[in-house]
Amino acid sequence: MRRRAEGTVQHRTLTATALAAAGLLLVGCTAAGQAGSDSAGGEDETVKVGLVYSRTGLLAAYGKQYRDGFMAGLDHATQGTGKVDGHTIEVTEQDDAGDPGKAVSAAKNLIGKGYKVLAGTTDSGVALQMAPLAAQNKVLYVNGPAATDAVTGINEYTFRSGRQSYQDILTAGTMLGDAAGKKVTVLAQDSTFGQANVAAVKAVLGAKGATVGSVLAPPSATDLTPFARQVKAGGPDLVFVAWAGATAPALWTALDQQGVLTASKVVTGLAGTASYPVFGAAGAKVSFLAHYFPGAGGGNAVEKAMLDGVTKAGGTPDLFTPDGFTAAQMIVQAVKEGSATDTAAMVKALEGWTFDGVKGQEQIRAEDHALVQPMFVARLNGKGATAEPELLSTQPKDAVAPPVKPSAG
Repeated sequence: MRRRAEGTVQHRTLTATALAAAGLLLVGCTAAGQAGSDSAGGEDETVKVGLVYSRTGLLAAYGKQYRDGFMAGLDHATQGTGKVDGHTIEVTEQDDAGDPGKAVSAAKNLIGKGYKVLAGTTDSGVALQMAPLAAQNKVLYVNGPAATDAVTGINEYTFRSGRQSYQDILTAGTMLGDAAGKKVTVLAQDSTFGQANVAAVKAVLGAKGATVGSVLAPPSATDLTPFARQVKAGGPDLVFVAWAGATAPALWTALDQQGVLTASKVVTGLAGTASYPVFGAAGAKVSFLAHYFPGAGGGNAVEKAMLDGVTKAGGTPDLFTPDGFTAAQMIVQAVKEGSATDTAAMVKALEGWTFDGVKGQEQIRAEDHALVQPMFVARLNGKGATAEPELLSTQPKDAVAPPVKPSAG
């Protein structure tokens, strides 16, 4: 595989590099080839992949996870050759810094150079700009960890390599049991992020018969005890916490001190390993819905390949490492069973594909390109630097599948 970093060209084999982050993926476009076969005369058509991701910026840590996973996945899927049916894979990295404008500019530059495949991204705002661009230019776009549900079914050229918010909330719902007649409180900050979570929980669990309310704190609030008391006074069966920022430790302390964690089932998402100490002593009393943590896949062969590949390259597997690994698997499938040059054939090769992934068996749903996948429920054992997740249950992919949202074309 040939790897081109911004402004420089570096020739490396896949086994010498590790790549994973939310980015965009482009496949080179040259003379038309037949779907499922090499180009005429068996000539090597280089498949150019544009990876647009957050190398810098607020989401740089997530970007690195995606990048590391991507390179390990490409190495695994090509059996260390860097080639698919004789076609050399060339990856070009571009930094979007979490800025939609920078991402679009980088993608347009790559498309102008003939790239036909884009991969990424971590930020949902970036993804919502990249997907229409892919459709306008008829290039394959494999979205990364960006979880907004709006990406699913947005157009025929856009696919997911990670989970979406609907799958998170369905996983939380499994901890509630029969939702009919139950009371759910969403505890969040009064921000776009918090309000979006309230709306999503209402759409998912409210539709199943739960009464969904919310307690919203100003993002600037530092004394969170009053909000913890308000939650407890409501007597909910389930508390769904959607919180971001530096006040998280204070929030969990307040919830613990006010007895919320023992009075109700409290659920939140398990983020990356760096977030584990945030929960302190409260971590053992919280139920976590989990997209992924190392070992969640049960040590299946694909998960082992990812863990070994990333570690060997000097990386550390984490929350979004599988998203990059899966994106690489998808690109290889698109070229091998589709084409090295024909985007329509690539799309067709991915639609309905069922495969063994890091998390277990996964499927790209043909109707809307959602990635139907297992999700996990976990708890944290220990606290501070010693906190480690323990898998409690695996939710089968079909049990937490989002509703079908047919492609907008």
